[in-house]
Amino acid sequence: MAVITTACQSCGCTGNSCESCTVSDQCANCAGCCCPAGHREWRMGRLRRALSIELISSAWMAVEIAGSIGIGILSRSPALLAFGGDSVVELFSAFVVLNHLRGDVAGSAGLGRRTALATTLMLFCLAPAIGLGTAYSYASGLRPEGSLLGVAIAAGAVLVMPYFWLEKRRIGKETRCLPLSVDAIESATCFFMSLALLAGLLAEYLFGLWWADYLATAVILVFVGKEALESYMEVREGSVRAQSIGLAAARGPVKQG
Repeated sequence: MAVITTACQSCGCTGNSCESCTVSDQCANCAGCCCPAGHREWRMGRLRRALSIELISSAWMAVEIAGSIGIGILSRSPALLAFGGDSVVELFSAFVVLNHLRGDVAGSAGLGRRTALATTLMLFCLAPAIGLGTAYSYASGLRPEGSLLGVAIAAGAVLVMPYFWLEKRRIGKETRCLPLSVDAIESATCFFMSLALLAGLLAEYLFGLWWADYLATAVILVFVGKEALESYMEVREGSVRAQSIGLAAARGPVKQG
């Protein structure tokens, strides 16, 4: 990719990046913005790549949901069910991000914050559902059974999630696309949760340590709570940044006396 060295004199976008843009809320799909044509073409190309990554990510999330929940029910595994529940939220997030990229690829603040907020609220609802369900299973004396298929699902997530995480984070930062940045946080959390899930399922399958499933579920629950807080902070910082930019634009350039 060629490096664009010309900076926009109106909004401050520099090179192959929108990070320093001062009027991101006013962009209209980069079709009528003030930046040079080269910058607009670069940005649209990056968002098209993000769209492709989201499609692939959605396909994997569907596999995770079917595998985790289906195998979790058969093996009575709270950890797999919790992992599958988080995957449902991630798939919803992927769908709304896809809608955002298709309908408002500039990542403007209005739709972007609403999209990110919807996902964040789902995470806050998921955490108590996992906690209460796990507590009930443990109190009922439910002992999960080891599952090689469950191990395969967790291992697959460990392999693919780092790629989704890093690519979404990079493009989200470059293009100032808030929903994509929040989705990157979810992909990162999914990776760390899959590590905990894999360790618990292996201990359960190889050594018969049924309580390792509950331990993995507790770790997953912590990650879901952390994911919800980080998503909320990302949305909040995006709102504060947009308000600051709006106030600065309303005041206009500072005159030198």
